[in-house]
Amino acid sequence: MSKSHELVAIIDLGAQYGHLIARRVREAGVYCEIFPHTITAEELRRRSVRAVILTGGPSSAYAQDSVQVDEGLFRLGVPVLGICYGMQLMAQALGGQVTRASRREYGRATLNIQLDDPLFHGLERQLECWMSHGDAVVAAPEGFVVLASTANSPVAAMARLDRRLFGVQFHPEVKHTPEGQAILKNFLFRVAQLTADWTAGSFVEEEVARIRRQVGDHHVICALSGGVDSAVSAALVHRAVGERLNCIFVDHGLLRKGEGEAVVETFHRVMGMQLRCVDAKGRFLSLLAGVTDPEEKRRRIGHEFIRVFEAEAARFRDARFLVQGTIYPDVIESGTATAATIKTHHNVGGLPKDMSFELVEPLRQLFKDEVRRVGYELGLPEEIVGRHPFPGPGLAVRIVGEVTEERLDVLREADAIFVDEIKRAGLYRQIWQAFAVLPAFRSVGVMGDERTYAYTVVLRAVNSDDAMTAEWTRLEPALLSRISTRLVNEVPQINRVVYDITSKPPATIEWE
Repeated sequence: MSKSHELVAIIDLGAQYGHLIARRVREAGVYCEIFPHTITAEELRRRSVRAVILTGGPSSAYAQDSVQVDEGLFRLGVPVLGICYGMQLMAQALGGQVTRASRREYGRATLNIQLDDPLFHGLERQLECWMSHGDAVVAAPEGFVVLASTANSPVAAMARLDRRLFGVQFHPEVKHTPEGQAILKNFLFRVAQLTADWTAGSFVEEEVARIRRQVGDHHVICALSGGVDSAVSAALVHRAVGERLNCIFVDHGLLRKGEGEAVVETFHRVMGMQLRCVDAKGRFLSLLAGVTDPEEKRRRIGHEFIRVFEAEAARFRDARFLVQGTIYPDVIESGTATAATIKTHHNVGGLPKDMSFELVEPLRQLFKDEVRRVGYELGLPEEIVGRHPFPGPGLAVRIVGEVTEERLDVLREADAIFVDEIKRAGLYRQIWQAFAVLPAFRSVGVMGDERTYAYTVVLRAVNSDDAMTAEWTRLEPALLSRISTRLVNEVPQINRVVYDITSKPPATIEWE
């Protein structure tokens, strides 16, 4: 990313969903990056950061093995906002007192604002906020003033106004704090005096220039799946290198019904990109035979993708680069220095260590909603930008247990019926993602006065902004009934239909 943008540094202290802070900052039109807690104040100074935000985290500030930061960042001369554990670290480092709270505080709380200050400018004196902490700041550091309190937190917000150091015990980044975005905007624009100069248009311009610098005059291979992430990546790289981009669509036998034909039609005939289709169904299904562990599925699929692309790259003398549609949630869920591995994405942790390509990942720092905005900026058609997400490993991670041709056929038909009914109801664009899952078990049923022993299919529909959190979609019972009737009538191998009503967290969107 160009250094011309004002940069906010978000220091990751181990909060699994600390990325939400980055999303809120980006939504305000300010560019930010997430850095590990080990980054030094000098490194931040060299990056010319304009403000720092410390995330929450699971540690205790006073514990010997707690996650810490370079205390020099409090002397950088730039505004710092500590959130939850970030505030506790700030207090501990600057001479305040942090202890185990006499009463833990989780969930909604009423915030009583005590002083007029830039952080709470324009807001009511009492606000609803979201708390999630077992430790508390019981004494603010010398020179700090208490800005707000709750019934259980005497120091729920504090500030050293002359040094522009602020701390809040609650979480402004979550929607459960209704005025949270207003508080963050006050920090960005009233405290840090930043301007909103980061847009989809500026991203496209700068990323095209960066890609040109990275690849030079070489040919580039693009792993094109037909999904929005790989499509936007391909369009960005195509704008940067033109005919030196060679898109490869690998049919690994794990696609939805009609997927291959749709990809060829859109990218080759409509968008005019060079596209080569590779039929690799046999080799992928052979690799997955007998495999039931989801992480092993992802690893094998990720490795085999690279081997296919390496073989195809031999057609081009200087194809050193491989484009992938990696986005930031892929990176986070695959594990970072401070965040646990939720699931290894095939395009992150599933890559072979000995691959010969240098990766080009234009979207690696973007969330899904940002990817879509970039897609529209590039002029991609609605049928691409508005498509529901589809995982790179395809139906392999929507079949629980071993992947077989029979199970793939059953799932394709079930998924197609579900999505068709969603579209008929006019809900496709309102739902983030809708799909069918096939668990590897059967159950007893009765059809036509006869006993059946057939598959159960699970329907999953969720709404989300960023794929990191999601709410299950409340579909009308009449719609679910129509879908269920079609499934058991049109797919002979199915005799039971269930609807997944679990949000993320605690579940993930995909089942594997």
